[in-house]
Amino acid sequence: MEMIRAADCLLRVKHIRAEKKSPVLVFLHEGLGCIELWRDFPQQLCDMLKLPGLIYERKGYGGSDKFTGRWAKDYLETEARMYLPEVLNACGIRDAILIGHSDGGSVALIGAALYKEIIRAVITEAAHIFVEDITLDGIRRTVKAFETTHLKEKLARYHADNTQTAFWRWADTWLAPDFRDWNIEAYLPQITCPLLLIQGEDDEYATIAQVEGIAAGVSGPVDTKLIPGSAHVPHVQARESVEKEMLRFISTLLIPKS
Repeated sequence: MEMIRAADCLLRVKHIRAEKKSPVLVFLHEGLGCIELWRDFPQQLCDMLKLPGLIYERKGYGGSDKFTGRWAKDYLETEARMYLPEVLNACGIRDAILIGHSDGGSVALIGAALYKEIIRAVITEAAHIFVEDITLDGIRRTVKAFETTHLKEKLARYHADNTQTAFWRWADTWLAPDFRDWNIEAYLPQITCPLLLIQGEDDEYATIAQVEGIAAGVSGPVDTKLIPGSAHVPHVQARESVEKEMLRFISTLLIPKS
């Protein structure tokens, strides 16, 4: 692990070394995520492909610098516009495949629209492009669990002093009345790189309308995969299936063009 400077803060990152130098698999975590919550999935995927990887924690998460105050409504766009390019530049990455989970998937989509020259492809897991009732219901259940179960203590093992602010900033932002019309579909036509869209069949935070909306809106080639037996975290709940799909998709990107 190390700390890098990106924009206005220090962010905690983990590099995964490999015999090949590019493309680099860049893992973007979910709304309550961090490096450790990816478990060993990034390392194993990189090892299988012999490709390097990078995992980083956004400001206010894990061991990265604190984030004070509330998020703006466009916090995911700010992440993609301000911090993502700074992280890639600080780590010398000019050829990236973004792998984003949930909020990280939304950031990856916006990034692909903005930085075509350095983003070769995108894989999303449970990405959001608009707000659904099922999303808000799922967040309300998570708030109740945070208040009444050991979820707070579990998250504190990963986020330490960032735990309370990270959780309530995420929950309060999504549940705010003015967030109900949040939407990033305007970015989709600008996305021309290949996409793999993964979602669990039993995702408790989204319907298939998210995947269908992304696939219909982008300008590049799209592959969609609904993963049976999984909910919002397919790479944990159905790991073998997700590994298989990601390996297949990324391997096609590595075939030299004739």
